[in-house]
Amino acid sequence: MDSDDDFPDEAASIVQQYIEQEHGYLSWLGTEVDEMERGRVVLTVPYDEKLTNTVTPPTVHGGIAATLIDTAGGIAQRTMLDDPLDGGVATVNLNVNYLRRASGDLTGTGEVIRAGNSIGWSTVTVESSTPGGDTEPVATGQVAYRLFR
Repeated sequence: MDSDDDFPDEAASIVQQYIEQEHGYLSWLGTEVDEMERGRVVLTVPYDEKLTNTVTPPTVHGGIAATLIDTAGGIAQRTMLDDPLDGGVATVNLNVNYLRRASGDLTGTGEVIRAGNSIGWSTVTVESSTPGGDTEPVATGQVAYRLFR
């Protein structure tokens, strides 16, 4: 995981450990924190047959992309808090736009659009390999969060 000097390395390590090893659902998915800096995070959920739809060829269920959108956007918001480990973030609105089927690892890049006093907005793009073999955006999303500072 890369960590920007502007974001505390200790906080990034704690968040990474929590997501990858301690969070029940995200750990079960195999979620990995690839990058974290102030206002931006990159997460990956590796391809696993248990996460696919029963079609030929198998494609990753859209709920996994939605999870990445919600989680990446929220963690990106958390990086904007004065104390990213003490404050809180709660989703108030989640919008997902599916672009095409995914058939490989999903990587979500979340970026903060605005982190206000009590509400924050993030945008997230999820990329994956497609049944045709190319890596392309497979979903985009916008999320609003209640920020607890």
